[in-house]
Amino acid sequence: MRVGQRKSGHVTLLDIARASDFSVSTVSIVLSEAPLSQNVAEKTREHIRTIARQLGYHPDAYARSLRRRSTMTIGVLAFDLSDPFCVPLMRGIQEGAHKAGYMLLVMDAQTQRKLFDNYLHTLLERRAEGVIVLASWVFEENNLLGDIRKNNVPIAIVGRDLTSREINSILVDNEVGGALAARHLYDLGHRRIAVIRGPEEMCDSEPRWAGIQRVVAETGMKLDQSLVFQLPGVVGPASGFEGGLRFAREMLKSRKQFTAVLAFDDLTALGVVRGLSEGGVRVPQDYSVTGFDDVLPAEVATPAITTIRQPLREMGIEAAERVLQAIQSGANSPAKAKLHKTQPELIVRTSTAPPAKQRRKETSR
Repeated sequence: MRVGQRKSGHVTLLDIARASDFSVSTVSIVLSEAPLSQNVAEKTREHIRTIARQLGYHPDAYARSLRRRSTMTIGVLAFDLSDPFCVPLMRGIQEGAHKAGYMLLVMDAQTQRKLFDNYLHTLLERRAEGVIVLASWVFEENNLLGDIRKNNVPIAIVGRDLTSREINSILVDNEVGGALAARHLYDLGHRRIAVIRGPEEMCDSEPRWAGIQRVVAETGMKLDQSLVFQLPGVVGPASGFEGGLRFAREMLKSRKQFTAVLAFDDLTALGVVRGLSEGGVRVPQDYSVTGFDDVLPAEVATPAITTIRQPLREMGIEAAERVLQAIQSGANSPAKAKLHKTQPELIVRTSTAPPAKQRRKETSR
């Protein structure tokens, strides 16, 4: 039988039934590979499948979800998808969800609290079976996630510790990471280090600063408080870069003595490198610069940024697995929320080197 071209719309079981001259029920049994399909002649089954392929038929996932009472969907709410930090996280989440046959429903809050709230409600309305939140910035949490918990929807958050609110949490050990960066500069011979702290409302800021101070106390190194800066609140994906650029200009203008800059994250470090370069000085020949996160721009920049790597892809996989395990366990046996703290790693690249005076001494020996 010749299959005609349909005018518009998705191909349905009725379209295949008409084209194959079999009932909708027979077509449905064959294409769903139901047990009753074994009662249908092999020739008939092959004929129906051939027609379905020719018409470009795909099963109706929405209809299937109604029958199963399962959407097979995990909602992902990101604070800002344009941030390079989110890219490897999303890949990890996608990898973990795909293995279990789940689809992702991704929402981008664009660092806006109102959008964040609205999208949480949307994920509930769309019957997402689990929710993963990517948010390291501090927001007012009272009742924000309450509706999700009341609906027994499993949730995991990446970048925050909300285990006290019975939410599975995945984040890097920021204090260890801050200490790694400070120790690296100290071991290179730097003693006059400028520090750019993260925004006050970001939960990563304080533990990274605590790690830096721990190394300062252990080594007896002193920090010039006039060379300790703090980024303002996050207003967009370029906030860190712009802050690093501005502070680098201020440092050069002040003529304060420093040999290295320990930046809050990679984008801030890239801004510092730009500002120093504009001032006619070189990295790492004149000043060393470190970042944090190990996002792609840090690796491909010139100079490539020495940084503290977060295992972001692995953290995304972990978040997906936590939510999937909770979905499979069901509401009758909820597991206690757990904190998964990953270990950071120092990645040495070309933006750091011993101080210029020390290098001159070593080469003159």
